[in-house]
Amino acid sequence: MKNNPVGWFEIYVSDINRAKTFYENVLQTKLEKLGETNPDLEMWAFPGSMSAAGASGAICKMKGFEPGTTSVLIYFSCDDCGVEEKRVKEFGGRIQKSKISIGQYGHISIVFDTEGNMFGLHSMK
Repeated sequence: MKNNPVGWFEIYVSDINRAKTFYENVLQTKLEKLGETNPDLEMWAFPGSMSAAGASGAICKMKGFEPGTTSVLIYFSCDDCGVEEKRVKEFGGRIQKSKISIGQYGHISIVFDTEGNMFGLHSMK
């Protein structure tokens, strides 16, 4: 395989404004609106670059697609996942598994967003 296995991700939400506020505050980033106004689909993308390693993606509100808890688990890269973990609770999410070591591969935290979606945080610290 020449490319990274993940080329894009989508996180489905029911309240797009609440989810946007949550991810922007926890990850200290700005999401960018994708596409034209459409009552059946609204997407806000995480920052990304086609020439950088890893994948980018978006939060999405689409009729017929509800948020879930365990169908796919993505990990956001962080400097220290313990810092973002603290923000999860502060901005309305919850902690499933507090920061733990995964040996030489760093540390992870597993958390839930405001929509009930589980995701991971990963760092080397």
